Amino acid sequence: MSHLPNVFVLNTGRCGSTTFARACGHATNYSAAHESRAGIIGPSRLAYPSGHIEVDNRLTWFLGRLEDRYGDEAHYVHLARDRAATARSLARRYPVGIIEAYRKEFHIHAPEVDLMVLGLDFVDTSNANIRAFLRDKSHVMDVRMETLRDDFAAFWNWIGAEGDLGAALAECDVRHNTAEDLEAELASKRRAPEVEADSSSGVGSGAARVVRKASRIVRGLPAFIRDA
Repeated sequence: MSHLPNVFVLNTGRCGSTTFARACGHATNYSAAHESRAGIIGPSRLAYPSGHIEVDNRLTWFLGRLEDRYGDEAHYVHLARDRAATARSLARRYPVGIIEAYRKEFHIHAPEVDLMVLGLDFVDTSNANIRAFLRDKSHVMDVRMETLRDDFAAFWNWIGAEGDLGAALAECDVRHNTAEDLEAELASKRRAPEVEADSSSGVGSGAARVVRKASRIVRGLPAFIRDA
């Protein structure tokens, strides 16, 4: 496997990245994973094995280090989805996920903003970063969520993947981490027993308060966002 290139699938998130990683898992001559080193801090954060396909939207914020370590030797995929659809999906998940960090940490002095506007800004920023990084790369492929089956078959041939292509293409029809999944997770947490309030302070579980707040926000979103 050592002669195979590393493959990095750069994306905004909410664009079929989990599905793409699952499809890649049917290749027998590559390893593949989704956000496999997202919990690591330091030089090992980007220490992927040779012949590995990594799908991680957070790599958008590590592009300088990705350049230093892999440069033009790797293959790069820009995975994208319709701009508005991606933004709606991000808005629907707020305050869960990377969009919360984008709002609170990258725009700390900005006034409150419409979630759709925030989502569009995140999508534009992420895709602009990716395009700038890929401008001088030799091995680049664009993949669209809307045409994932056809694009994935071309991707499979492009990297010289071996394995069960039929099973990989079947994965392209499976949706993961949908907004419905999030709402089910929130509902499950609401049903879970809460930590009793501290009798001296009257303060309950912080985690429970976050769940309740997120649930209220999701229920209060406009229908066009809730249905994304």
